[in-house]
Amino acid sequence: MEPGPPQSLSERRPQLSVERLVDELEPPWRFDAVRFDTYIPDPNHPSQPEAVAVLAAFAAGIGGGPAGGSGLRSWFSRKPAAPTGPRGVYLDGGYGVGKTHLLASLWHAAPVPSHQKAFGTFVELTNLVGALGFQETVRVLGRYKLLCIDEFELDDPGDTVLVSSLLSKLVDAGVSLAATSNTLPGKLGEGRFAAADFLREIQGLSAHFRPLRIDGEDYRHRGLPEAPPPYADEVVTKTARTSFGASLDHFPHLLGHLSQVHPSRYGALIEGVRLVCLTGVEPVPDQSTALRLVVLADRLYDAEIPVIASGVPFDRLFGEDMLRGGYRKKYYRAISRLTALARDAGNFDGGA
Repeated sequence: MEPGPPQSLSERRPQLSVERLVDELEPPWRFDAVRFDTYIPDPNHPSQPEAVAVLAAFAAGIGGGPAGGSGLRSWFSRKPAAPTGPRGVYLDGGYGVGKTHLLASLWHAAPVPSHQKAFGTFVELTNLVGALGFQETVRVLGRYKLLCIDEFELDDPGDTVLVSSLLSKLVDAGVSLAATSNTLPGKLGEGRFAAADFLREIQGLSAHFRPLRIDGEDYRHRGLPEAPPPYADEVVTKTARTSFGASLDHFPHLLGHLSQVHPSRYGALIEGVRLVCLTGVEPVPDQSTALRLVVLADRLYDAEIPVIASGVPFDRLFGEDMLRGGYRKKYYRAISRLTALARDAGNFDGGA
């Protein structure tokens, strides 16, 4: 059986129901099997095993269970009385130190049913508010006992106020919180536009979390070869046409299409695709386009979809001004993840 013509992501216009947005508040399937005991700490960085121990105690206390001997019980009490200390943990560290692995492990370890715990990225959380409205989102998430937020980012004052207010309501409802980011809670917004305008909101938000610093090197590059160089256009096109489940897009056309699809739908955009093939990769022209590409890179990485491309290497996608600017952490994360997916493409089996 021969593969059919490759699909084009640029021709897809997925629609998502509110029910699907809520149902998808679980760890990406690439993290289905992760647990605390599958996390491999870097022996050169003691903060990594220390974080596992703290998170294991955190998980044990969610839903009213024992919090162990760590003195953390008051964080997670479901009693009506307002908590006196933080109700959550905040995993801070660089790219590829395993923060999402640990966050997903916490979700799996929490001793409550799946329908009582939620897991989503910061972008998915803000998209949920956009779809449901603030009060309905508070009502829906307030029924959970644990909310895990991955890739916590504050890109503008509006999102800062929105998320700060949402988390405050959820804390009042007794929801335990856990989040990952590359910036400590008290430092959110530094290096971003108009940071001084929402510093007060950031400081209030940080009070909900106990920060856990996780040091280390990007595991995606730890002892691994450098990302493969780009392929020729002809190789990318031939691979797309001879592989089952491949998509084929000219990179500038795909970037233009992303501007017409809400980022909450990027996961649906790549649904059913086994290999993404891109021709003519070039540096992104502006910041809005770059931020949309970051979301797409996150969804591709979550779904473990390899990427084969021609044009410039992925480490040249974002210009020097972008890599020095307020969103540099997002851009470095995208480079790291796309590099890993490009490496995965070398082992792709194009058969059915």
